[in-house]
Amino acid sequence: MTGSLYCVGVGMTLGAHICPLSRSYIENADVVFSGVSDGFVELWLREIHQDVRSLQPFYGKNKSRHITYREMVDTMLDEVKQGKNVVGAFYGHPGVFAKAPHDAIARARELGYEAKMIPGISAEDCLYADLGMDPGKQGCQHYEASQFMLYKRRIDPTAMLILWQVGLAGDLTMGIEATGAAERRLLLEILAQDYPLEHPVGYMRLQRVHCKPHEWNRRR
Repeated sequence: MTGSLYCVGVGMTLGAHICPLSRSYIENADVVFSGVSDGFVELWLREIHQDVRSLQPFYGKNKSRHITYREMVDTMLDEVKQGKNVVGAFYGHPGVFAKAPHDAIARARELGYEAKMIPGISAEDCLYADLGMDPGKQGCQHYEASQFMLYKRRIDPTAMLILWQVGLAGDLTMGIEATGAAERRLLLEILAQDYPLEHPVGYMRLQRVHCKPHEWNRRR
């Protein structure tokens, strides 16, 4: 059966984090779909391949991201079904906080097509390097902030704790831009059950990424 899907990571720093294998898949694809951090990354991809199609228009204000991700998957799979070699190029790592690549690969394989994920340098990798953290030193726990709040995760206070997407803490709609002070206060109350309020907290803003994909779509 002809047609294939490869979801690759382009890393967090423009042009510097992509591995040779991912670049090769992009160069040799029939069509490339981009889910990247901003317009500059997309322009850079267009220098590598002539047919790059942005996935950003699928985001919309007050539109559930569940719908957005489903539309992305359908769009990529439509090209695979036509026998094309399709690449989905995603910023960071295509399997880290990225639902569409996982779903697209799973569906492609169910349909009998070749599908594979190629890793990239993620925000997590940059965090370890920029903050001088070693997860092997005392252990490390990772949770998405809203899931951490909703599912009452049991944590080990002697290990490092990393909460992702704190700006969306408490969001159950999958459609809003950010939550407010009440949700962040609730998160603090939950953390205070295991940590004193004066416990040191590190915060990292990834300057490599100018804005999140759905924010870029609205700003264009």
